[in-house]
Amino acid sequence: MDIIKQIRRELLSNADEKIKESSKRFFKEKVKVYGIKTALGLKLGRDSYKEIKDLPKEEIFSLCEELFQSGYMEESFIACIWANYKIDEFVIKDINTFERWIDAYVSNWATCDTLCNHTIGDYLEKFPANIKVLKKWAKSKNLWLRRAASVSLILPARKGDFLSDVFEIADILLLDKEDLVQKGYGWMLKEASRKHQKEVFDYVVKNKKVMPRTALRYAIEKMPKELRAVAMEK
Repeated sequence: MDIIKQIRRELLSNADEKIKESSKRFFKEKVKVYGIKTALGLKLGRDSYKEIKDLPKEEIFSLCEELFQSGYMEESFIACIWANYKIDEFVIKDINTFERWIDAYVSNWATCDTLCNHTIGDYLEKFPANIKVLKKWAKSKNLWLRRAASVSLILPARKGDFLSDVFEIADILLLDKEDLVQKGYGWMLKEASRKHQKEVFDYVVKNKKVMPRTALRYAIEKMPKELRAVAMEK
């Protein structure tokens, strides 16, 4: 569709070699980027959506898939923006599409978090019974699905929702060897601690002998100094 070509022309015309090289240094994994400022890319996603907003959700999801397939991070961000604009039309089976996108196209934490924090987080608040899917992802061989299992709950956990599920997912991921998964579930616990500080503190203390220090530090980041000190004691 012309909208995709139009977006790619805009991205190319705004590409900056310095930003491109800086972006690549920001990630441990190999990333494919045009090299544009994040704010500009997000604005492009919002502005371009106005041209397709009346299309059926299925057609917009197909366009999102085309963007994801390119492998460019900036295109994936636009795909995430477009998908999230269709929140009012989400149906329960859409989680299968989101899972496929993560499994097939996500290859860095920025794309993972952009899709999960908002699109999947909003989906789960609309269909809370389907949080069971995250527990399946937490056991996946794909590290991005494992990270997605926790970072999809960042915004709901911040509101105080899904606490028992937060702990269940943290239990599954507790001993994960991947740094980005440890950071993901630590972040989830940190957000849950905003409304449930005691429960998260108790969970961390109970598991601190086996919890990776990376996850532990993330989990207690918002707690008072004295509680952090107790949690960090060996």
